[in-house]
Amino acid sequence: MTKHYVIVGGGVSAVHAAKAIRDQDAEADITIFGEESGLPYNRIKLTKGLFTDLHSEKVLIKKEKWYCDNRITVQSSTRIVSIHPQHQTVETESGQCVEYHKLLLCMGAKNRALPVEGARLANVHTLRELADADRLKDSLQEGSRIAVIGGGVQGLETAWALQEAGYHVTVIEAAPSLMGRQLDPHSSKQLQETLKQAGVKVMTQAGVVSIEGTEVVTGVTLNNGVSFPCDHVVYSIGIVPNTALVQDTPLEVRNGIVVNEYLQTSDPNIYAAGDVAEMNGHVEGLWGGAMEQGKIAGCNMAEERTVYRKAVPVTLFNAFGISLFSIGNVDERYCDETVCGEENGAYTRIFVKDQVIIGALSWQGAAASLAYKAAIEQGARLSGSADGKSIEEIMTETQAVLI
Repeated sequence: MTKHYVIVGGGVSAVHAAKAIRDQDAEADITIFGEESGLPYNRIKLTKGLFTDLHSEKVLIKKEKWYCDNRITVQSSTRIVSIHPQHQTVETESGQCVEYHKLLLCMGAKNRALPVEGARLANVHTLRELADADRLKDSLQEGSRIAVIGGGVQGLETAWALQEAGYHVTVIEAAPSLMGRQLDPHSSKQLQETLKQAGVKVMTQAGVVSIEGTEVVTGVTLNNGVSFPCDHVVYSIGIVPNTALVQDTPLEVRNGIVVNEYLQTSDPNIYAAGDVAEMNGHVEGLWGGAMEQGKIAGCNMAEERTVYRKAVPVTLFNAFGISLFSIGNVDERYCDETVCGEENGAYTRIFVKDQVIIGALSWQGAAASLAYKAAIEQGARLSGSADGKSIEEIMTETQAVLI
């Protein structure tokens, strides 16, 4: 009997898993079930390329021909409503019962809801699916004033796209600084100044307590008592794994679906990957990690035992004329030493613990990130303390060790 691999979810994990399965098993049937219409697409384009044609082939992870050539079936606009592990079947909303040999769950996550009064008013938006981007763009009018809640990567990329398109943008961030998880105070301050120079108003240490309006948005009120008018609100305040599908199953669920180092759940025939998977108490929520998890899960579903190693966090930020990167652990609390300096005319900072580089951030641009990423991934060890050494000296020593 031909094996049938079923994948629930139409994101990047699903595609990489399907490829890994096909590479290992040339004869099996592979089916991807996705709730959205169309083929799996590059979700990060929703913010990075908001005002480009998001319905073109350019945003697809793989084009239709690839699925045909690899005999991978994509059932789009199809919602899986239940899983029956004891029978190794899943059921669609239309009542179709589908048997599986191995099952991969990669339903991703949803954007965390905005817990304030007025969050359900018209013109309150969040960007998670293609339809969200379409609704936002269709509702905008010339001169629209937009409050972007969330000063993380997604929020700032959205703010950049809106500002570039000619809209009036205010960024509201509850924390003291922008991109606080990826940047040090110096870089956050420099980033905030760049936004202001571009014409974007920035309000940090400011929480939204209510969105004003009766049917549509007319303004927001902050926890410091400040209120200001706006026509739209776009929020990005984190993600929540989509675990509803497995709540009535024996699978172990905490924040996400619990998996081991093989991306295997508590049921040996079911795997999970991407934003829905929790390993060692942590949901990664990273694009690169989702790709790798999908690949490893697919290999293991096809009986190749491969351990997943947690990806080194990599953030590449390109907006407001800035090109910077943040890699690994850039929290001073977890390192012994840091070294700051100008590398190729751009601010750079390296984070060291026990004479090993554990993190780096720099305004040099994406191309320069590769050397730092290699050093961090391979645990490059310095010959002694980093104190008194320049960035260039440290990276020269690191490269010599890696070679």
